[in-house]
Amino acid sequence: MNTLQRILCVEDEPDIQAVARMALELVGGFQVLVCGSGEQALREVQAFAPDLILLDVMMPGMDGPGTLRALRALPGVAAVPVAFMTAKVQPDEVAHYRSLGALDVIAKPFDPMALPAQVRAVWERRHV
Repeated sequence: MNTLQRILCVEDEPDIQAVARMALELVGGFQVLVCGSGEQALREVQAFAPDLILLDVMMPGMDGPGTLRALRALPGVAAVPVAFMTAKVQPDEVAHYRSLGALDVIAKPFDPMALPAQVRAVWERRHV
């Protein structure tokens, strides 16, 4: 069984990038690549070969859903599990994000100490 080691975090806010990276690396023990835009993620995702992608919904330029559609078209990336990160977590919004192909939604602002456990829970759900 694959283990969760490499996480691609796509987030345009530098403060959130820093907190997510520290939480995932220091608390979670993961290897993390942070991309500041959907476009950057598309350029770097194949070389990094993430096990899981955390994707901000609202970003300038290419938003999260647009980035997800583009990622799904890339060889070797289509099957990588994705979780959206957003403040929009009403049940109908979460259902919409899942309908786009996300495994789950992590609410922002997130608790940095809880983020690695949330990410692991998403990872476990991919086989359910």
